[in-house]
Amino acid sequence: MSAVPLRVVFGLNALLFLPAGVLIYVLPSTVLGVSPLWLARVAGAVIAAWGLTLAANALRPSVPGVVGQVAGNLLIVATLVPAALRSGLPSALQTVLYSLSAVLLVLALLTLLLPRERRVHL
Repeated sequence: MSAVPLRVVFGLNALLFLPAGVLIYVLPSTVLGVSPLWLARVAGAVIAAWGLTLAANALRPSVPGVVGQVAGNLLIVATLVPAALRSGLPSALQTVLYSLSAVLLVLALLTLLLPRERRVHL
């Protein structure tokens, strides 16, 4: 079976996380509203590293990569949905949070359901 659709899903995740991590890393702390600048830098570096990991998994999907991608996406969804449900947020921000959560949830489900490449060891 071909793993091309699974590679595409990993690539889409990488396209989401890698630019987001780099953007968070280089933004000034005044834009992010984070007092210690190192906190924003660490968060950006972690997100960018996650994006690089997803890009590497897009080249050769593996079971640990699938588990990591699904777990990562579901944890982010579990973080974003309660934040979106909070009252007092602007409706545009709520829409962005719900949309991002939906995209990540769909990508996690696709990763679980798409066929993986079978490797035969002789």
